[in-house]
Amino acid sequence: MIRVSFNDDWQSRPKVNPFAELGGHSIPFQPVTVPHDAMIERERVASAEGGAGAYFPGGTFEYRKTFHVPEEYRGKRILIEFEGVHRDATVHINGDYAGQRPYGYSQFLIDADRFLRFGEDNEIRVEARAHRDSRWYTGAGIYRDTWLLVGGLVRISPDGVRVTTPDIDGERAVVEVATRVENDSIAIRTVDVRTEIRDGDGAVVANDFSRITVLPGEPAVGRQRLYVDDPSLWSPDSPALYTVGVTLTDGDDDVDTETVTFGIRSLRLDPRHGLRVNGETVKLRGACVHHDNGVLGAATYARAEERRVQLLKDAGFNAIRMSHNPMSKGMLDACDRLGVLVVDEAFDMWTSGKNEFDYSLDFPEWWERDIEAMVVKNFNHPSVIMYSIGNEIPETGSAAGSAWGRKLAEKVRSLDSTRYVTNGINGMLAVMADLASMRKQSAAKVDEGAGINTLMADPAQGMNAIGASELVTRRTAESFAILDVAGMNYMEARYAGDKDLFPNRIVIGTESFTTRIDGIWGLVKQHSQVIGDFAWTGWDYLGEVGIGRPQYLTPDTPRASFAAPYPHLLAETGDIDITGHRRPASYYRETVFGLRTEPYIAVRRPEHHGKTWAGTPWAWSDSIASWTWPGAENAPIAVEVYSDADEVELLVNGSSLGRQPVGEDHRFRTEFDTAYEPGELLAIAYRDGTETGRTTLRSATGPVRLRAEADRPVVTADGGDLAYVTLTLTDADGTVHTAADRPVSLEVSGAGTLIGFGSAVPSTEERFDAKERQTYEGRVLAVVRPTGTGEMRLTAGAPECEPVEVVVTVE
Repeated sequence: MIRVSFNDDWQSRPKVNPFAELGGHSIPFQPVTVPHDAMIERERVASAEGGAGAYFPGGTFEYRKTFHVPEEYRGKRILIEFEGVHRDATVHINGDYAGQRPYGYSQFLIDADRFLRFGEDNEIRVEARAHRDSRWYTGAGIYRDTWLLVGGLVRISPDGVRVTTPDIDGERAVVEVATRVENDSIAIRTVDVRTEIRDGDGAVVANDFSRITVLPGEPAVGRQRLYVDDPSLWSPDSPALYTVGVTLTDGDDDVDTETVTFGIRSLRLDPRHGLRVNGETVKLRGACVHHDNGVLGAATYARAEERRVQLLKDAGFNAIRMSHNPMSKGMLDACDRLGVLVVDEAFDMWTSGKNEFDYSLDFPEWWERDIEAMVVKNFNHPSVIMYSIGNEIPETGSAAGSAWGRKLAEKVRSLDSTRYVTNGINGMLAVMADLASMRKQSAAKVDEGAGINTLMADPAQGMNAIGASELVTRRTAESFAILDVAGMNYMEARYAGDKDLFPNRIVIGTESFTTRIDGIWGLVKQHSQVIGDFAWTGWDYLGEVGIGRPQYLTPDTPRASFAAPYPHLLAETGDIDITGHRRPASYYRETVFGLRTEPYIAVRRPEHHGKTWAGTPWAWSDSIASWTWPGAENAPIAVEVYSDADEVELLVNGSSLGRQPVGEDHRFRTEFDTAYEPGELLAIAYRDGTETGRTTLRSATGPVRLRAEADRPVVTADGGDLAYVTLTLTDADGTVHTAADRPVSLEVSGAGTLIGFGSAVPSTEERFDAKERQTYEGRVLAVVRPTGTGEMRLTAGAPECEPVEVVVTVE
């Protein structure tokens, strides 16, 4: 079918009660371009229950669009595809109900032609509702791409070309192409199926011809086996891609065409070798990622997804677990191109709700259709290696929940037998009903004398201890046995013991604390049946506010709290912040992974020196890579150094503070206490007495300058492309002025429009749609969407700084 973007010329507004509107109360529609997040534009509200959604209020939002349908479309099949509408979407065309989708993360099709007026303008309306239905910021509205699909009565089904590579060796690869053909005419139709496979350079490497007869109203599947000589295999290190083009012909006429991208790769799994891609064992260095795009809210642009994947891979990750919903097509495409493995996740809840109005209300009726939507979207993507059927589902500890898990796993396998199935099980949640009795009996222990009451004071220890208990072993045995890979959230205490208890069990850490990655990664390397670990989180996100914020004990706050009050905005727990800037935890993880040889310096904020740390296990130390602390001269300050070397030396303005042991036996980190004095901080790493690397931090000096840098000089006018412009306060040498924050104002002109502007500040009342934002630690980010071809120009200014300008060409 012909696929045309349906993203332009929408209008949106908060839903108005039609009876109230008749009485004169009206809210005007505003023009918008899809993808669009209606929630990010709302005023945040301080409320007791609003922290999960970053204090953005929910509501009902309506969209409308007028579009012309040519007369020549009469007699054709016309579908409208929505890649994602959050949530409880209903669609009306020319006033008539056309369809709905409760789940906010599933792509769905609307069969539109029966409602259309040909040769005239038509109106489509979409409503979306979001209200206390999630544990994180979801956004609202038509937040992913939309498409208009037009085809004949005989056509290839949408997503109807499926490619598998069941047999691969060094000489050739067997490529099976299954094409589903539909026939909505009243006659039996026979068409020819011509298929070509092209390599990354566009050269034809295999082709085939077959014939298929399709009965009226009975779709038929044509299967072809093609053979590619000397195949280039897809892997994280070499993500080679092919395309397959399928053309239906009837005599000399082309009836329909479809082109899909795929990769040739094999997967194997066993406890001895773990996960093998193309025969090579791969340990998953994984990042859990939520779906929001920071300053853009939930709006899902292809370039935003690609940028996130690239920065995550640059930081050392080779895998992403989409948490806790199906991944966007744009991110899947990026993972294919860039070589990042994917665990795609279906649901955060089944029948037991986690919020008052969440998807559990719709799950019993809709789960099969939503599993089908996830699998059909993923099928041709070589990056996808595993499906997760859920995350921290409380039912997994019960017999009924195990039965549900079996239904979901078998449904996935019936649709796609080429990937593996997992489930992110949290042992503590699986036995939540038993915790009271466990506390009384102190059944789970980390060390002698430590009971559940003690352990629950430390969530990391508590989850691990409960997860390793005999009760969890017994109650989760069936739920784990259903899976190809046992997904464990915060249960690394099970890794060693399960090797004896369940010798055929293959394990993946589907979620873990960044603060414990050194020990966890040691277990991953030690145990062949443990195939990897996924950090919570690789990228910071909106909502679940403050779970990773720095906290210190005071007389008024004798213990850490989970959520932060308004106006906190971010979870503050990502290796990479919402603007794409790497935090110290990211460099620590890279060191633990063995991917970094230079030492890394992180300096803790001097105003907290000597205070008792009380952050949650999701919280990294309150440190940044800066040696600019005006006003703290001669004050005590703590310096952290991360390294895999034997020892590290720290020098302040050339004066050595001595050497200290570091490396794996010392958790890859050491700490120096000194007095702050501006100048230069130098860390030198040594192994066997020989220098292996050095890192320097310098104090910013002199007047503050505003610098602007675009991520690329040229972008495209379509396809979801964006320009990211980083604005930084620096000195004359380019050192970031982390302590000189000030407001930055900007204007965008030419062939572009500003769609997001903000910093990584964790708590603020500033808006992402403003034209002036305060920097945070010297940085702020602007995102510009092309509106045509030519040049888009961004001009920015800040107090006591010369204005700057960036020009990006749009082709």
